[in-house]
Amino acid sequence: MYKSFCALVAGVTLLTAPALAEKVELKLDNGLNVIGNLSLAEGKTLAEDGAVLLVHGTLAHQDMSIIAAQRNLLNERELNVLSINLSLGLDKREGMYDCTVPHAHKHRDAIAEIAQWMDWLQGKGASSVVLAGHSRGGNQVAMYQAEKQDARIGKLVLIAPQTWSEEKETTSYQSRYKKDLAPILADMTQKVEDGKGDEQVAPTDFIYCAETSVTPASFVDYYAPDQAFNTPSLLDRINVPTLVVAGSNDTVVSDLPAQMDAISQDNVTFTVIDDADHMFIDFAGEDLADQVAEFVVGE
Repeated sequence: MYKSFCALVAGVTLLTAPALAEKVELKLDNGLNVIGNLSLAEGKTLAEDGAVLLVHGTLAHQDMSIIAAQRNLLNERELNVLSINLSLGLDKREGMYDCTVPHAHKHRDAIAEIAQWMDWLQGKGASSVVLAGHSRGGNQVAMYQAEKQDARIGKLVLIAPQTWSEEKETTSYQSRYKKDLAPILADMTQKVEDGKGDEQVAPTDFIYCAETSVTPASFVDYYAPDQAFNTPSLLDRINVPTLVVAGSNDTVVSDLPAQMDAISQDNVTFTVIDDADHMFIDFAGEDLADQVAEFVVGE
């Protein structure tokens, strides 16, 4: 009975927008407009209390279940949150990426967009920023800090961040599409070298989208072997306090705990949430928010 009641309360919480939530927009340097949600905890301000800048995962958005839940739960724990939609090459994009829409975005586009949201927060007077990301977003925020060494970032939170190996990538592509990735990647790479990187190629199986349309430049950016896609490998280039969170039942990044066990850095804290899968639903979401809040407010 108690668990049923708590589940009901949790559901109501997710449906109730924070009193000080505001939809915000930012015009990127490339001319696209992107959307975010600035949710201030009761009695808190950006100038006094800073914010958590939260980035979603692959082809997702800032109102997907885990992001919306953490935004509300962190507000309840007296933390301000700016959750954002990465543009993925589209103007004012909202919701999950529609696979019928041609792809021309790149994994690394997120780095420039995060930088511009950081400028936006600075312009709004944010006293501090904790940069956080889930899944691919976790890799992108880690990549951002590893490359930029942004002094405005006080702490980093990586929630079930993307892991990668060339074998894992090729096996995953074969399993999903019953095709060998290597010749497709070779063909796309050749097109880029031939100056045809921005021409749409269809039908192409790409990320979660079967028989979609994608530019060779985009395909190569996502699939060319790059150890930077493996988030644990970036940690030795990051010197701010960093929290890495895994779920004990996560099958998406199941190799994350083993990789983290091999890392020993004074600035890195690793924790595993019991009974949590990749999306940290229900009580796992509460546990995740507790861990993040404790890390953010701790000295």
